[in-house]
Amino acid sequence: MEKIFEGRVAIVTGGSFGIGRATAVAFAMRGAKVVIADCMVDKENETLSLIKNAGGDAMFIQCDVSDSFAVKDMIEKVIARFGRIDYAFNNAGIEGLLNNTHECTEANWDKTLSINLKGVWLCMKYEIQQMLKVKKGVIINCASVAGLNGFAGLPAYTASKHGIVGLTRSAALEYAKQGIRINAVCPGVIHTPMIDRITGKDKEVEKIYIGLEPIGRMGNPEEVAEAVVWLCSDAASFVTGIAMPVDGGFTAG
Repeated sequence: MEKIFEGRVAIVTGGSFGIGRATAVAFAMRGAKVVIADCMVDKENETLSLIKNAGGDAMFIQCDVSDSFAVKDMIEKVIARFGRIDYAFNNAGIEGLLNNTHECTEANWDKTLSINLKGVWLCMKYEIQQMLKVKKGVIINCASVAGLNGFAGLPAYTASKHGIVGLTRSAALEYAKQGIRINAVCPGVIHTPMIDRITGKDKEVEKIYIGLEPIGRMGNPEEVAEAVVWLCSDAASFVTGIAMPVDGGFTAG
């Protein structure tokens, strides 16, 4: 595989599992040094091991993206180790509790918005500060098809993902002339630990979610990762401010 990101540095939040892990590996395979930032500590360090065993360079930083001090500290550690930030995939997020709007608790609303939306904003805030110093960089935020369509039973999650799309578009306009491109990806039903939690790995429930996908199957994390690395590449140099569905046709109807 061509090392198109040789000498570059990529941050992936929520990088220990699922889409984050697949994207961290995809960056590394293309030559990037990768920072895996996650509040969850993978006891096996699997993402880190996958990268290092393949000859890549990576580091893990435990970070709660809803905590401004933790995010600022994470960015400072990246600069101290690698001296730069070229790409960031702000992917960390939670699904929150499954319930209708009138049943959604304030605690669930606050936690979901704090991690999913505030967390993306905080990461962007400190990533952009570094990118402005060199007038160059690419940020990709992980939204969802729930950021493009309504999604019954997940009011806080849906609101947070709509917020990410709006934040992405606003920031893309703010920094377009300063060498920083900012986009979002909107995954559909992707086979990740989050989906396993939602379905409880119940095959009948899984069939319901698969039925939402015109393509007839769940997506793989690697398919989202490929969209992220393309958006970061020079092949996408004229692309900024979009919310790209990676959804098997979910939003086409």
